[in-house]
Amino acid sequence: MAKTLFDKIWDAHVVNHITDGPDQLYIDRHYCHEVTSPQAFAGLRERGLKVFRPERTFCSPDHNIPTVDQDKPIADPVSRNQVDTLCGNASEFGVTYFGIGHPKNGIIHVIGPENGLTLPGATIVCGDSHTSTHGAVGAVAFGIGTSEVEMVLASQCIIQNKPKTMRINVEGRLKPGVTAKDIALYIIAQMTTGGATGYFVEYAGEAIRNLSMEERLTVCNLSIEMGARGGMIAPDETTFEYVKGREYAPEGEEWDKAVAYWRTLPSDPDAVFDREVTFHAEDIEPRITFGTNPGMGIGINDPVPAAPGDEQGKISFDKALAYMGFKEGEKLVGKPVDYVFIGSCTNGRIEDFRAFASIVRGRKKHPGVTAWLVPGSWNVDRQIREEGLDKIFTDAGFEIRQPGCSACLAMNDDKIPSGKLAVSTSNRNFEGRQGPGSRTILAGPLVAAAAAVTGCITNPRELL
Repeated sequence: MAKTLFDKIWDAHVVNHITDGPDQLYIDRHYCHEVTSPQAFAGLRERGLKVFRPERTFCSPDHNIPTVDQDKPIADPVSRNQVDTLCGNASEFGVTYFGIGHPKNGIIHVIGPENGLTLPGATIVCGDSHTSTHGAVGAVAFGIGTSEVEMVLASQCIIQNKPKTMRINVEGRLKPGVTAKDIALYIIAQMTTGGATGYFVEYAGEAIRNLSMEERLTVCNLSIEMGARGGMIAPDETTFEYVKGREYAPEGEEWDKAVAYWRTLPSDPDAVFDREVTFHAEDIEPRITFGTNPGMGIGINDPVPAAPGDEQGKISFDKALAYMGFKEGEKLVGKPVDYVFIGSCTNGRIEDFRAFASIVRGRKKHPGVTAWLVPGSWNVDRQIREEGLDKIFTDAGFEIRQPGCSACLAMNDDKIPSGKLAVSTSNRNFEGRQGPGSRTILAGPLVAAAAAVTGCITNPRELL
């Protein structure tokens, strides 16, 4: 029987199937950060349990850590307690811990792929919705709740209902200045934030196949923003080239065996999906959001659209525009910007900083803009310096901060002040997401860079 990529991986990991019910699914890799794991470890302690397979769990603090002065104690007592608790739990239960200052520390969804922990054909979970990122290598990866984190720690398994399958094809070639972030924001706007609810999405088509691995990670990262359980891309030569030689990747004869298996994973030609959607790459322009969810997006030169026809939708739409200070029919190009943030598990990889540098090289940061450049890991920081991007940024008036989730969410010191407008390469633009009263426009690294040097929303094509 023909199978999809998702079905092949899921079915290979089912330990037990409950008739007309959920599956007991074996988990290959478990990632933990400081926010969603404390109660899970406490639950084990209360029940006198150990971590069943500690070698399969990897921990890294990322949400609450500062992005300056990481060599000093964390000032905020709540953040300090969460980070210290993760460190203590990792030590007590014998799981791998990449603490602050460790050369492998960084955002958990950045360090997994870059260290070869994230592999094709694997099942991967983390107490974080953007675990879908790891599906870019051809894995079944999804976020779980804290009680489920405890379940995985205790048994290396999880109870899950099998999602439906959807394939989203993006055919054709991207136009200049269009990034993977623009692809994802375009798809979310077309699908709406609930359009993939209940589905596990496979991205396919010429435009997807032509993406680098880091670009694929960006696309899969945003799957959750249209309601999907996860997103994935079939492993191919791009995948194998990216994974090979990384620290935790297979080596020698084991590598050859692994690749031989990974080549069997792509969806069979006659596999049937529960739903299939096709978009065309030439329709995608550099994108920005105008509202308070990732689906409220437009091409950068387009006007803010009219409200939807239904009453409830119009109420929500009008509320979002009022919060952002925008109006129907107006264009956002030229709107002054207060903050620019490049980083997060969406756009905190080396290719994102290369893209940012391609715009700011030879230019100067606008004096009215506060810019936060935050690598997703210490490895990304090292690459920035090895490639000389740090000099480009310094010459342009930018500073590189230390790795962490930073301004993606208001859990650390990097908060956008109330009323200020930020262009952010992160993944969510909800009210107050980047700080109480803050206003967020989501965009890719090229749009962010253009705003940083012009001081306003600018089509990056004008600067390329």
